[in-house]
Amino acid sequence: MARQKMSIDKRAAQFLPFKAVSGLDEALLAKEKIIVPKIELSEEMYEELDKKMHELSKGCIASCVYFSKGEYLRATGMVARIDETSRILQIVNTRICFEDILDVEKR
Repeated sequence: MARQKMSIDKRAAQFLPFKAVSGLDEALLAKEKIIVPKIELSEEMYEELDKKMHELSKGCIASCVYFSKGEYLRATGMVARIDETSRILQIVNTRICFEDILDVEKR
């Protein structure tokens, strides 16, 4: 029985790169992340933050800088919840502990 010749396209496809390990790119990017220490607020910074937090209300637009897993992130959007008992600020779907907030700004 004679063997059929493989088309040029199929032959070329054999040598195309593929991802042998899914998630490898993301893991490498995570390794490149620079870990920073959490900033401890001074008394003046804490008082200013407390004043800004009291200006927030459910439904307003806010921007919050907070500490999470060794880096500072910013969440901007509508305030969905402010829970003083649980000490959680929720902006859209992002839940932020009061202790992790560095700065907040009502838009």
